[in-house]
Amino acid sequence: MSYLELETAIISMHCEDEKGIISAVTDFILTNNGNIVELDQHVDVDSNRFYMRIEWEIDGFGIERNKIGEYFETLVVKKYKDVHWNVNFNHQKPKMALFVSHYGHCLYDILGRVDTGEWNVDIACIISNHREFEPLVSKFGIPFYYFEMKGADKETIEAAQIKLLQEHQVDLIVLARYMQILSSNFVSHFTNRIINIHHSSLPAFPGANPYKNAFMRGVKFMGATAHYVTSDLDEGPIIAQDVIPISHRHSLDDLKRRGRDIEKIVLANAVYAHLSRRVLTFGNKTVVFD
Repeated sequence: MSYLELETAIISMHCEDEKGIISAVTDFILTNNGNIVELDQHVDVDSNRFYMRIEWEIDGFGIERNKIGEYFETLVVKKYKDVHWNVNFNHQKPKMALFVSHYGHCLYDILGRVDTGEWNVDIACIISNHREFEPLVSKFGIPFYYFEMKGADKETIEAAQIKLLQEHQVDLIVLARYMQILSSNFVSHFTNRIINIHHSSLPAFPGANPYKNAFMRGVKFMGATAHYVTSDLDEGPIIAQDVIPISHRHSLDDLKRRGRDIEKIVLANAVYAHLSRRVLTFGNKTVVFD
């Protein structure tokens, strides 16, 4: 049996750092006949914060799945200070919603990764303020919801979107180049469950033509940042970033093409890390385990 075929449980946690945490967690698993297949940990010395992700085979484990959290809290969590933790299972299939406007490169990329089984996730619905991708989405049998934003009451629309997401029991929202600003109220319903992507031309080259403005300045790199969405626009905890070199030989069209490529890759890396339960967030920072 390959690693990917194993059924595993995953505990992610962070707390104030002190001696013995790794020993306590591994002992909890080993005492109950669990075989650990992956363990990552990190200590942020500046904040005295301990981070850990541990994954083990669930077959033959001495505690029933629905009781693991309860036992872990009693036997481990209560010993330490300010513990944030959760238990997940690798075969759980989260439900994801995509928000998109009129740029389709990230949408196409995500649809392909899900359709080929690269990601263990269901796309519950796609929401857009444009109709142009509705025919594409219909081919995948995914519900598509259009919301006209021009001249509409944003509060009313967001209330309808929140209701829709709750009805679909969405676990994660991905803004696949969604060109609308979400309100603080909307974001508060999905803390650390909304991922956005933006190009590296922000904040130096904002506006309608960032690539053109960057091209005119002769930029020497192009990059992208994927982050969790907070009420502070484009300033949420960063999950993934990357850059590619740009030279004088690249045209404006080259810049746009390469920019779309890096956006797709960085967004995909961030979403995969989240789906794999590899991202731990504290304050406005993340620890992302490989």
